[in-house]
Amino acid sequence: MAKSLYEEIGGAPAVDVAVGAFYRKVLTDPAINHFFDGIDRKRLKAKQKAFLSTVMGGPGAYNGKDMRAAHAPLVKRGLNDAHFDAVVKHLKDTLEELRVPAGAAAQIVEAARSLRNDVLGR
Repeated sequence: MAKSLYEEIGGAPAVDVAVGAFYRKVLTDPAINHFFDGIDRKRLKAKQKAFLSTVMGGPGAYNGKDMRAAHAPLVKRGLNDAHFDAVVKHLKDTLEELRVPAGAAAQIVEAARSLRNDVLGR
């Protein structure tokens, strides 16, 4: 039986490391970090871990708001394609830095890119 993408990258420990490294990039990027002002970062990271685990075929299920509803307040504050692209770039850079296999990283990045229209409320 083939490994899930979640298992391929190393499971929960790898997701924890990736989410931590990803948010260090996002939260220090002046082009996008203002969107995270006042956000419970511990909760945000937990939701991101659950979401990534679900996307990669890991255990549990993401049970947060759908992407459109979750990001609607940010769209009202100006969230746009450039911001979305910056987030995806930070994700891609994080996966590369952590030496996630290229095929697995490409699948994760593509999953993130596929959410563009929902995240931006289109």
